[in-house]
Amino acid sequence: MKAIVVEGYGGAEALTFADVPMPEPGDGEALVKLAYAGVNFIDVYIRSGLYARSDTYAQTPPMVIGMEGAGEVAALGPGAGDLGEGDRVAYCLSLGSYAEYATVPAWKLVKVPHEVPLDIAAALQLQGSTAHYLTQSLFALGPGHWCLVHAGAGGVGQLVIQLAKARGATVIATVGGADKAGIARARGADHVIDYRQDDFVAAVGEITGGKGVDVVYDSVGKDTIKGSLKCLKRLGVLSNNGASSGAVTAIDPMDLAEAGSVFFTRPHLADYIADADERNRRANDLFRLWREGSLTVTIDREFPLAEAARAHLAIEGRQTKGKLLLRIGD
Repeated sequence: MKAIVVEGYGGAEALTFADVPMPEPGDGEALVKLAYAGVNFIDVYIRSGLYARSDTYAQTPPMVIGMEGAGEVAALGPGAGDLGEGDRVAYCLSLGSYAEYATVPAWKLVKVPHEVPLDIAAALQLQGSTAHYLTQSLFALGPGHWCLVHAGAGGVGQLVIQLAKARGATVIATVGGADKAGIARARGADHVIDYRQDDFVAAVGEITGGKGVDVVYDSVGKDTIKGSLKCLKRLGVLSNNGASSGAVTAIDPMDLAEAGSVFFTRPHLADYIADADERNRRANDLFRLWREGSLTVTIDREFPLAEAARAHLAIEGRQTKGKLLLRIGD
């Protein structure tokens, strides 16, 4: 079968379109014929070696990368639960989705309702589950809460804005450029800051009357983390759930104290979809919201599988205005 292989950690040029052996499902696994693979920053982190020491997302080159996909069950190994061949399924956080076929632990697969297209199902796995846990579990937003969402026009950012508004929160979003500002407003952001023109820390202070926000969802990382700390209310929460500008390598505990005894966390999605029940609960809630028309999923672009390197350059260049997908097969 065709797949994208990483022989050794590196830049986008490390992605090689190659022929590899067809995998076979083992105990508790299903073989999935993939229609789409999601392109996410976690793929960049794995490809580049940023997650080389991660036990949560263990990987060893050479490897087929990709952590999110949607398609149909092609075959089942022993003990694969209630799955059947031909079932429409989607998943995330199982390595190997940049390929025509992938073996996936059965407990990680969620069944996709017939009303939900597979491209939408793929887009709602990793990014959707991330937005869901950020707004409902890491910090359970509600009426009266204020949140700051960095990269508000990105795939995760657009979903976070919508889920935060659905829970009654007031949303401030940062973006880079007028086009992206329009996207964030269209998704429901109450206030939008163009960081190319304005100091986002000063702008948040002005918008909140100096009070700050209850939670900052910072997917940018190195370039924004110090400013994000300054945007928090006393006892607020800073989530560093991404590193599009580079990894945050250190936080001085005294800076947390000086910012108002605030809390800092660097979460992994894996800890918020740690079992089948939690995974299905989040996915089914997202599918329901999409079917009801309460959640807009923006597919920015689709690339053929062979052009995965182009997709990585786009996401690393912060050129996206929604979800990037790899289209697999016809």
